[in-house]
Amino acid sequence: MANIGIFFGTDTGKTRKIAKQIHQKLGELADAPVNINRTDVDTFLSYPVLVLGTPTLGDGQLPGLAAGCEDESWSEFVTQLPGDSLRGKTVALFGLGDQVGYPDNFASGLRPLYDTLKSCGAQMVGHWPNEGYTFGSSSALEAENFIGLVLDQDNQYDLTDERIDAWLETLKPLIL
Repeated sequence: MANIGIFFGTDTGKTRKIAKQIHQKLGELADAPVNINRTDVDTFLSYPVLVLGTPTLGDGQLPGLAAGCEDESWSEFVTQLPGDSLRGKTVALFGLGDQVGYPDNFASGLRPLYDTLKSCGAQMVGHWPNEGYTFGSSSALEAENFIGLVLDQDNQYDLTDERIDAWLETLKPLIL
């Protein structure tokens, strides 16, 4: 087992694709990405470092049954995490959003995941600058940075690879 676990929630498969790209770039440092609805809490908590991905649904919801997904996902999984179960773990988030179609909730699905994990004691890393995006509002912002890597596969797919590379370079000293 590698030290880094990559988990994702998805509705359309785009977040899964990004998780696979991140895994390819991390190589043997990380285990293969797993859909969060195909794991259990013990396996999830067995990793000292977690790289977690989510799309944004609706007005900033996590994927799951309440958001109209066909399968359970992050929304259901995070309710199973005990209070301080992530204490001592390092967590980095990546999220997908559509800054043209949903400019007032751009990548806001990161916020409920971030808040829940932080309240469980996780050391959150991997903030990402908001430069190069055009949107109205996002609850995924803290000052001038997003709380994780934000990717827009609908409008800026040509920047994805470059953004992942730059993000991983900033993360490596924190997660290795």
